[in-house]
Amino acid sequence: MRPINPALRAVNGSHQVLIVGGGAAGIAVAASLMSRDSHLDVAIIDPAQLHYYQPGWTLVGGGVFSAESTVRSMASLIPKGVTWIRNAVSQFEPDNNALVLDDGRVLAYDQLIVCPGLKLDWAAIDGLPQALGNNGVTSNYRYDLAPYTWQQVQQLRQGQALFSQPPMPIKCAGAPQKALYLSCDHWLRHGRLGAINASFMNAGGVLFGVADYVPALMEYIRKYAIDLNFGHNLVAVDGPGKRATFVRILADGSQQTLERAFDLLHVVPPQCAPDFIRHSPLADAAGWIDVDPGSLRHTRFVNIHGLGDATNTSNAKTAAAARKQAPVVANNVLVALKRLTRLAEYDGYGSCPLTVERGKIVLAEFTYGGKLAPSFPNWLLDGRQPTRRAWWLKERLLPPLYWRGMLKGHEWLAQPTLTMDTPKT
Repeated sequence: MRPINPALRAVNGSHQVLIVGGGAAGIAVAASLMSRDSHLDVAIIDPAQLHYYQPGWTLVGGGVFSAESTVRSMASLIPKGVTWIRNAVSQFEPDNNALVLDDGRVLAYDQLIVCPGLKLDWAAIDGLPQALGNNGVTSNYRYDLAPYTWQQVQQLRQGQALFSQPPMPIKCAGAPQKALYLSCDHWLRHGRLGAINASFMNAGGVLFGVADYVPALMEYIRKYAIDLNFGHNLVAVDGPGKRATFVRILADGSQQTLERAFDLLHVVPPQCAPDFIRHSPLADAAGWIDVDPGSLRHTRFVNIHGLGDATNTSNAKTAAAARKQAPVVANNVLVALKRLTRLAEYDGYGSCPLTVERGKIVLAEFTYGGKLAPSFPNWLLDGRQPTRRAWWLKERLLPPLYWRGMLKGHEWLAQPTLTMDTPKT
């Protein structure tokens, strides 16, 4: 990281709490802070004009939601009393409690919260950026492409349909499968599945990271006659030639390159922390924001907290995780500001509603270590089985819970667990 120009060291502004990132985590933690203390001086740094409900894109790609229903203006979501700085961060200077914006301004802070989300590295797959949106190459991981997924699924009558999953970590680890299952369900309902070969090309070694949910998912792998492949990492795409190149890891550790023809290719790109995080003092050796997994406080800088997809915590990178993390960070920042006395602790909760068919979902909920953490008793909703109740939750309840609850500081089913610990300085 280049050193800060001494000429820029004059501070151009300061805030009690600076939040880097206005996605799900950033808006939620700002709202949680203001709901606890409306007199705080809080600012969010984010250049984006639009805010997306990304968990909805799977259902856009499955023909359930419209793309337009998943987007709102950033201005309409910034919590009352919070300053919106429409800029990007270029670098951090944590030893001076300051950061630099990409226009050169220096902002100081008492407390810093970092939650910029992930970088989707489309260019890491050779030929992919040029191929997307044409010749049947698509991805539900982009707002403009999720409708193209549904268009291609509807139009496909026969041939080869490939669905890729890159190495972990990725946001919403179940999303690659969701696209697969919803597509196969559509083809099955329209009598086309026998003429379409669906293959799941997974770079990992397991279908899902929490074993309790795998039996139900395997039932659908068999139901749709899906060709299931582990250890296959997509490395190149030839859109006009409709060829996908994979590197396969063999049992002895050696690699094999193979090509597969496709008529439809749903791609999930490799993912990493943004460059300005990876090359900063906040990052661990792998490039993620280095935080304590319980308190979410930075391991080296006591007035910095992190949450959301860019941290090095081992939880699933989902909006549901951010919903649980935001109140923890809000509480612990107020402890650091001497406004509260008891720390809160995050238990690693994450949730992944796996849409296995239109109208049914396997609702995976778990904490650190893959420990099951259901929100409802099994008699009401057994997340290990595909249920219509879980679909109703995903389709009807979770969007308003996101827009009107999580982003407004209402912590329904997300109240933080307080510990008896006193903060370490």
